[in-house]
Amino acid sequence: MKVLITTIGTRGDVQPYLALAVGLKSAGHEVVICTCPRFKSLIIDYGIAFEPLDDGLLELLDSPLGRDIIGSLNGVLGVICSTAKLAKQIAPMHRQVVADSWAAMHKQQPDIILYHPKIFCAPAFSALQKVPIVLTMLCPLHVPTERTPMFGPRLKTNRVVRYFNRASYRLAHWLIDKVTRRFMRNWRTQYDPNNVSNNASQTQVSATQPIPVIHAYSKAVSSRPNDWPLHASISGYWFLPNAPSEQSPWQPNQELEQFLSAGQPPVYFGFGSMASSDTQKTSELILAAIEKTGIRAVISTGWGGIDSVQQSSNIHVLDYAPHDWLFPKMAAVVHHGGAGTTAAGLRAGCPTIICPFGLDQPFWGRCVAELGAGVAPIAQKDLTAEKLANAISSVLADASFAEAAKRIANAINSEDGIATAIKTIEQIQQQYRANG
Repeated sequence: MKVLITTIGTRGDVQPYLALAVGLKSAGHEVVICTCPRFKSLIIDYGIAFEPLDDGLLELLDSPLGRDIIGSLNGVLGVICSTAKLAKQIAPMHRQVVADSWAAMHKQQPDIILYHPKIFCAPAFSALQKVPIVLTMLCPLHVPTERTPMFGPRLKTNRVVRYFNRASYRLAHWLIDKVTRRFMRNWRTQYDPNNVSNNASQTQVSATQPIPVIHAYSKAVSSRPNDWPLHASISGYWFLPNAPSEQSPWQPNQELEQFLSAGQPPVYFGFGSMASSDTQKTSELILAAIEKTGIRAVISTGWGGIDSVQQSSNIHVLDYAPHDWLFPKMAAVVHHGGAGTTAAGLRAGCPTIICPFGLDQPFWGRCVAELGAGVAPIAQKDLTAEKLANAISSVLADASFAEAAKRIANAINSEDGIATAIKTIEQIQQQYRANG
């Protein structure tokens, strides 16, 4: 089976798909990943074929405007306003994503497509080319359910709230389809003049064919809603294995090793790719919380969300270290709540403090708190040194947080999310072929 995986975003949007690709290749399948060129060497190092996808969206996130947008991703209104600000910039970028995705599909002629939700054009390609597709989600915020809304705060459940929760998905899908169809016009004019793909949407390839959805996270972190349809499944996390044998594995430098061995396990701080416009304020806030609590700390600068931090006897600053190596050595982790970072912290059994910017991050923050593995999330807009210090003191002083984190880690490590996903993908492709 020839598999085309297409995804776009930061490393957290690419690494799980690479992990799945490695598993698919080991199972005897031919795999190609279509994504941004900045990840080409990582993908090729694992022996996976690569196709390029325009990375203008990532370059925009790296810009001052992009950082302003990230800083305003609070709530539904913030996301809407942010999208409006970016409208002129992102339109040509999305059209290029459509063109590059189509070029990869046309060149590779896959037997099945696995796609990230940001690759909104995949359902249309599937409808036109009659190739099965699978939507692969890193969070459960796509398939309608009465349990939680797709956007907005989680409210106390009653009949009205359950209706609102389910309706929020229909509204979001309608809006996404309405907006993204504009980016598909050039493609349809050139490749689909008969509008064969016109009925494809974010949830359906056709009026009678829903898009299968595989969720790459653990049921121990968020259970499967009872009202999900049969075509929605949860596989477990997709963790990337160690570097291939022909590659040199990542090694810590001497300074990091000496720091880790010099005292009590430190607390990790890092906000990954979520770099706001006021990085100085963020850095000062973290340093103040460290001083208030008297802890040892490892600070990851990520994409620049934290800067102007100097190393000292109780602080070590690094650009990057693999989470699967670093987190088991931490007493607790403080981060933005991205799906991958949350998974890595829970897998390592770390008490977790999530300070979300927006998107799916508040959801993971709520999950961690409800599981007892961390305190309630502290939104970035509400974050202060005192609140952060209190949260750190709480998770370090109360052993129940560490105990809950260890229980979740045991559950996560007992799963084989990649094997489960591969079995589902093979069944989908075989059923599609059998149905002609």
